[in-house]
Amino acid sequence: MERKCGGMNLIYLPETDSTNTWAKQNLARFGSLGAVYTTNQTAGRGRLGRRWENLPGCGLYYTAVTSLPMVQPSTLPLYAGLALADVLRRHTGAQPLLKWPNDLLLHGKKLAGILCEGAHGAWMAGCGVNLCHPAGYFARSGLPHGTSLALEGVAVEDGPALAKQLAEDLSENAFGKDFARFAAHGIAPFLDEYRASCVNLGRAVEFDGGRGIARDIDAEGRLVVDTADGAEAVFTGEVSVRGIYGKV
Repeated sequence: MERKCGGMNLIYLPETDSTNTWAKQNLARFGSLGAVYTTNQTAGRGRLGRRWENLPGCGLYYTAVTSLPMVQPSTLPLYAGLALADVLRRHTGAQPLLKWPNDLLLHGKKLAGILCEGAHGAWMAGCGVNLCHPAGYFARSGLPHGTSLALEGVAVEDGPALAKQLAEDLSENAFGKDFARFAAHGIAPFLDEYRASCVNLGRAVEFDGGRGIARDIDAEGRLVVDTADGAEAVFTGEVSVRGIYGKV
């Protein structure tokens, strides 16, 4: 099913292997800006090739697609994470926090993830959100630090209906009328808001090649870490944070 939402094409799929993969295979369906979503994603992926586990009707799997020029496409994961957190606050009252560069946490557990990819002159910003996965699901799936809105006390009476609301809000606002600002200026106009929600800052972190205290997110979207050898700007890779996901 396809409809206009905030001036873009928003496509709903009853089922797909991965919204990012489907988007890359169907770029002509989106024009310069569009989106696709489902509540049944059978072969989703996270960063570093990790599988994003699926339970039909219990999650939102959404991909925004753009071929618009962006001055700073490398910071798209930060923008997408911030946008998703804002949408969740508006519709559910939940207060998710951001773990740089691509996770959303609720009460210290992973609620959502972001995966951004480029292909054929376009960029895909994929978002996966756990809405109403039941108790025991994450343990059975080998995801002890995962959670859903429902498990954290948010009333989710109809997962697919909530997914539709979230997808429409993302399309109308974050990737609709508000996206031009990010495309033109990058992450800089949104940095203060991002910093305020970022759990990395002020904590001990480990990254590929070092460790230290995370102090800031710079204008390039990098995590600035005070190490024994001085400040280091971390741009990509795995970053673990003391006190998060069982890290001690």
